[in-house]
Amino acid sequence: MKTLATISQVGLLHRRRQMCLRPLTTVLSPAIAPSPMVNVILMASTFWGRILMVFYHAHLSSYHILKVLYLNYLNGKIPREWAALKLETLNVAMNRLSGPIPSYLGNITSLKYLSLENNLFSGTIPPEFGKLVNLENLTLSANYLVGKFPSFLANLSNIKELRISSNNFSGKMPDIFQSWKQLEKLEIQASGFEGPIPSSLALLHNLVELRISDLPGEGSKFPNLKNMKNMYRLILRSCNISGPIPDYVWELSRLQILDLSFNNLEGNISDTEGLTRTQYMYLTHNSLSGHIPNWLSIRDSRYQIDLSYNNFTESSDSPSCRENLNLFKSFSGGKTLGLDNCLKNFPCSKDWYSVNINCAGGATTINGIDYEGDEDLGGPAKYFPLRETWETSSTGLFWDTDVTSRDFISQNVSILRIKNSALYTTARLSPLSLTYYFRCLANGNYTVTLHFAEIVIRDNRSYQSLGRRIFDVYVQEKLELKDFNIQNEAKGVDKAVVRKIKTVVSNKTLTIRFHWAGKGTTATPRRGTYGPLISAISVDSDHKPRVLNSWEKNLKFVVAAVVSVLCLILVILGILWRKGYFQPKPSREQVLRGLDLQTGFFTFRQMQAATNNFDAANKIGEGGFGAVYKGELLDGTIIAIKKLSSKSRQGDREFLNELGMISGLQHPNVVRLYGCCVEGTQLLLVYEYMENNSLAHALFGPTESQLKLDWPTRQKICLGIAKGLTFLHEESSLKVVHRDIKTTNVLLDSDLNAKISDFGLAKFDEEENTHISTRIAGTIGYMAPEYALWGYLTYKADVYSFGIVALEIVAGKNNTKYRPEEDYVCLQDWALVLQQKGNLMELVDLRLGTEFNEEEAIRMAKVALLCTNSSPALRPTMSEVVNMLEGRTLVPELILDPSIFSDESRFGAVKDQFNRMQSRSSKTTTITQSSDSTSTVWLGSSSTLVEHQ
Repeated sequence: MKTLATISQVGLLHRRRQMCLRPLTTVLSPAIAPSPMVNVILMASTFWGRILMVFYHAHLSSYHILKVLYLNYLNGKIPREWAALKLETLNVAMNRLSGPIPSYLGNITSLKYLSLENNLFSGTIPPEFGKLVNLENLTLSANYLVGKFPSFLANLSNIKELRISSNNFSGKMPDIFQSWKQLEKLEIQASGFEGPIPSSLALLHNLVELRISDLPGEGSKFPNLKNMKNMYRLILRSCNISGPIPDYVWELSRLQILDLSFNNLEGNISDTEGLTRTQYMYLTHNSLSGHIPNWLSIRDSRYQIDLSYNNFTESSDSPSCRENLNLFKSFSGGKTLGLDNCLKNFPCSKDWYSVNINCAGGATTINGIDYEGDEDLGGPAKYFPLRETWETSSTGLFWDTDVTSRDFISQNVSILRIKNSALYTTARLSPLSLTYYFRCLANGNYTVTLHFAEIVIRDNRSYQSLGRRIFDVYVQEKLELKDFNIQNEAKGVDKAVVRKIKTVVSNKTLTIRFHWAGKGTTATPRRGTYGPLISAISVDSDHKPRVLNSWEKNLKFVVAAVVSVLCLILVILGILWRKGYFQPKPSREQVLRGLDLQTGFFTFRQMQAATNNFDAANKIGEGGFGAVYKGELLDGTIIAIKKLSSKSRQGDREFLNELGMISGLQHPNVVRLYGCCVEGTQLLLVYEYMENNSLAHALFGPTESQLKLDWPTRQKICLGIAKGLTFLHEESSLKVVHRDIKTTNVLLDSDLNAKISDFGLAKFDEEENTHISTRIAGTIGYMAPEYALWGYLTYKADVYSFGIVALEIVAGKNNTKYRPEEDYVCLQDWALVLQQKGNLMELVDLRLGTEFNEEEAIRMAKVALLCTNSSPALRPTMSEVVNMLEGRTLVPELILDPSIFSDESRFGAVKDQFNRMQSRSSKTTTITQSSDSTSTVWLGSSSTLVEHQ
């Protein structure tokens, strides 16, 4: 049996492991010892560092096969030691490996699959690659390789798939296809080669997928593909092909995608129906003529057809405008200047001098300029005019992805701290060509302002930041920006870059086209990330206002007088406004945005998209003041959305408190708040998603869903809680008292790291470090006695609650629900008795068996009892707790308090207070129930008592 070892962390974008690879080898080696292992997979792990370090480990040097090491952030060079391994598959795609491709890779003659895609390799292909005679798949795309295509690759007679797109090769396109008769997939897009397409391509009878694009230089006729009966993807784009489309193309019965756009093709489309399986057909930017055949024009919405920019003959029976049939500028001559019949419904009402568009976003006003909304979802072949002044035409299909409406628009996934950020929260995308066509403009000189911001590719030191988006910009069909890279121009992601272009408008029309010429990466951070991206467009006339005649001048004085009177009225109204006569009460959204919160803001539309409109299937539980949903942002980040009740004043208060508290807190053991959404009555908090629910769920949940927490894990969890509280009490600039530390408010991520959550009841620590509260808030069984009885609040109240949680971790039992005998009030009471008897080992969870460190268990139990001392002054600080748990300082002996909390009366006092709270709950108290033993939400609370006075 072949063994597969996988180390994968496909999860939260912002919660990756920050470790270099030398520590990683220490983690891997025990689990991956020398064995008949075949596959070692390190994918989507966001590991970073020099790749060489991983393979210096003694164990790894004995491996024979390394399978996959892609989707990471590794740099440096490929280690020479790999040449000694008998590899069959080597995939280091989507990293930051640089320098020349090592020649010693050619010595791994056992290779069948080799992918170096999406790295920083430079130089030429080494001659040693000619020895890889067993190679079936070679992918070198998205690098910086140069030179002519080497003839020695003709030796690769077993090659079935070759991809060499987006490089800087030179010379003619290679003419060695006769040696690759088993080739099934060929991709040569924007590789640097020049045309023509060699005739030997006709010998590749097994081809099922052919992608060739962006071949400058000498043109050619349509290549002979007649014998490629199994072809299902055919792309010959921007290859300078002339002449008619051969009849056999319309007879390729298995063809699903046909892209012959941006060539010089002429003649008619066959009248005989064909290509019944071809869902996507792109013939844009050619010189095709004649009438559009009926079989093509009547196809339903399953088919996406683009015939734009051709010379078809327009007639009374020409097809009407449909969303799946792009006929933009598809006809020649006529009064419509080559536009299709669609525009006849939108005659120009006047001359326009300015048009402003918020691409893929709603209408907005920035610096006094009104930007029109552009919220159409777009599509693979979309042109459907709905306005007088401007329209869009979208061409192309995002390869290797399932086509959805999300593909053609994008929304930012994080807060943008840039000027005029509202213009950059959305962007329109296109996989090939995106045209904004402006009509009804006054002729003359214009300034075109283009707003860009890269809001899809990330900058987080992971594979998700390795994308390179490169495209061209044409204004009035003149190339203005070539190989434009937003991220490079703006010097980072989520940063604005503005380009102003001068142009001339004639015939009252202006065309702005964004075009992908095959360059850059196509699969980072996810497949389909490439092509043009535009955030906003402004078109402004440079015309000076015309001179007024005498009648207009007189009118000007009349208007000035009227305006003066109106201004006086406005001044009076303004004075009244400042005195508060007309001032409306600010909305919750205005109040929040006026605060200096260190967090992001999401739109309700983003939240609906992330949760499938808050589908019940995405609901993962019910918190104290509302439901919690699991969601996924556009970039794949998994989130938890806490939707607070819009009718509850208590929910309002918790929302503001939690947002204000946690927005400024960043610590590995504090749950991360990504942002919030406040729209109308909607109150939502957006957190990182915790895969393993709460600590209460892990310890006390239903038996079938409890986690088997061994002792090292319990020790790690307890220490993590202690470090989180140390940060809140002593290290954070805010100094926060949580007030509600309990097992349901401790969440566990995928690695069972503890994170403190639910800050809705938290308070800032006062300067005097004490606070007498008339509003008691917390959870029965976890509240410190001085706070529960007298409202005396300090950070020592959190220390007490931590002690209870630590006891529950040791015992695996709930403090308020476990009573071994009738005489015991709770778990803490039992632990005190065991301490006095010197038998604390009886406290340890029986589920651990003998597999635990007795010294650590006793230490944790003693620390817990020390923290739950009835006197706050005798409790340690949380930093002292951390030192004790880590064994750096000794645990002092517990001093039993002779105060009113002595053995004779302490539990009576607690019982009396509990009864008083219960009796007042119907009038002044809200109790939120969420059982610890149910399948609770990742943001749960149990028996949370919030008392008002």
